[in-house]
Amino acid sequence: MPLSPAPRILLISNGHGEDLNGGLIADGLRQCASGLQLAALPIVGAGSAYGRRGLPLLFQGRTLPSGGMVYQGLNIWKDLAAGWLQQSLAQLWTAWRQGRHYDLVVSIGDHVPLIFALLTGRPTVVFLVSTSSFYEGRLRLSAFTRWCCRRRRVRLVLTRDAFTASDLQAQGLAKALFRGYPIMDLPPPDPGQVSRQQGTRSLALVPGSRFPEALHNLVLMLRLCSQLGSLAGDGHWRFLVAVVESPHWSELESLAASVGWHLADGVLHSDSGHLEVRLLQGALPSILAASDLVVGMAGTAVEQAVGFGLPVVQLVGRGPQFSYAFAESQMRLLGPTVHTVGRRPAESGELQEAADLILRLLADAELPARCVQAALERVGPPGGSRRIAETVLETLAQGRSGLS
Repeated sequence: MPLSPAPRILLISNGHGEDLNGGLIADGLRQCASGLQLAALPIVGAGSAYGRRGLPLLFQGRTLPSGGMVYQGLNIWKDLAAGWLQQSLAQLWTAWRQGRHYDLVVSIGDHVPLIFALLTGRPTVVFLVSTSSFYEGRLRLSAFTRWCCRRRRVRLVLTRDAFTASDLQAQGLAKALFRGYPIMDLPPPDPGQVSRQQGTRSLALVPGSRFPEALHNLVLMLRLCSQLGSLAGDGHWRFLVAVVESPHWSELESLAASVGWHLADGVLHSDSGHLEVRLLQGALPSILAASDLVVGMAGTAVEQAVGFGLPVVQLVGRGPQFSYAFAESQMRLLGPTVHTVGRRPAESGELQEAADLILRLLADAELPARCVQAALERVGPPGGSRRIAETVLETLAQGRSGLS
């Protein structure tokens, strides 16, 4: 698609999953058109999803104590003490001063990046990735968000699923469209990392990406693995952990030892010596492709698991992210193949219940068909990054030909 002179596109996002979607859209834009000048403004965290792709950041932020969950519990006070207000004001100033130099802004998330995008004064494409009509059957945007989306400067409102786009159109927002969900545009599974094993039940353990919470989630999962081993024989299980790079992993050895596991050469071994949990970095697609079921305490990774056609069992953690409220909302979003055990932080009773549930799910011959249907309806097929990129470039071309 010829666009000259080199157009400038700014991606603004407000969370780890939102950054991932923004980075994948950037990949799609680069595939569709050469010579684009892309930049990003991540509002939460350091924007590693953009940094890995070599996108310049308008503002280099830092990860605050809440990890982006600022409005839960006492997190706002922790973030205020760590400089959240100063960082937010600096980001708003950056959006206003530097954003005006871009031809188009892509807002990825909820109303927060949309506010930043409107501050730039530039034409905007909104990707409402953080909400869906599946939550309540009808999307109830706040009056402020609805007003923002109806602004002439907002050219399109993209949604994360077709159901939400249809719902918003029925509510009178004609500019709402579904073009795909980028999170399924992962690297292909690598059998060299891990592959399926006949006669073995493989479980993916997804503890999340926010630390130190992810470590405590993994310890809870280790206790569940011990329960499964005692229920159904040790030799038939394989446990695979998708590891996200973090210096906090140095704390795992002592935490695992407290629940009867020891770490050696990237593998956790039960004290009985019969169970192993493999830690694999950067291998989520391979792990999901090789697994029969996912034990999840994460956001985006659980969505990707559903997209792979896998059932998910969620344990309730102590937060700040993976509380019961978060897990319950994910069940409404992702459909009947996602199950949450208990309403409180999991203890021995909930772990026993989760182990029993896993055995029942793995024995359900009709479950794979339900998982395939959930994957199509709730997440969608791969290719969303490129389809969104094509739509963004079409919008940009229209704006440059006749809109200021």
